[in-house]
Amino acid sequence: MEALRPVRRTLLRDRAYEAIRDAIVAGEIEPGAVVRDAELAERLGLSRAPVREAFSRLVDDGLLESKPQSYTRVTPVVAADVRDAAAVVGALHELVTRIAVPLLREAEVDVMRAANDRFAAAVRAGDVDAALRADDELHDVLVRVSGNRAAAATVARYTPLIRRLERRRFGEGGNCRSAGLHERLIEACSDGDVDDAVRVTAEIWRGLESLADTD
Repeated sequence: MEALRPVRRTLLRDRAYEAIRDAIVAGEIEPGAVVRDAELAERLGLSRAPVREAFSRLVDDGLLESKPQSYTRVTPVVAADVRDAAAVVGALHELVTRIAVPLLREAEVDVMRAANDRFAAAVRAGDVDAALRADDELHDVLVRVSGNRAAAATVARYTPLIRRLERRRFGEGGNCRSAGLHERLIEACSDGDVDDAVRVTAEIWRGLESLADTD
């Protein structure tokens, strides 16, 4: 019965972290909401231990704030925090783009094109979740191909702070011009033009920083 070996504790911790993080980013757990490990453990079908470990990581990520012996709650969406996160994540995307473009194969560029098609269709349909998933899939190609694990980990850690504000902008009827910028990025990648790909990447992330300036 090799398939029935116990699930490793680290996997439970990661499952709890991802589920709670995604619920916060999606607004299912709203800013200011108090979260309780026992309640979320029951909803997730887990023990309290991996949920408490997830809470600790989410505090480090800036998505939760905690006062010992008092409360743990979802942080508000703070413009300064979003600007800081966007600046860091944007710089790392420029780095991985510079590394990845010379390494890209045609099949990987095709993955980026398909993701952008899904992104544009989701934006037109007003499907926030699908748009953000497709956006992640497109940019993740460059992160993955670059092979820079430190950059990948930092991007994964701080992107959720930015996504919360992006979701709000979609909900307020904001439009998105990223599909056109994505097309420029993909063409630069296809042509092997590193400098142009980096320039477009910088433009994309400046636009995300500017979201916080209007908050």
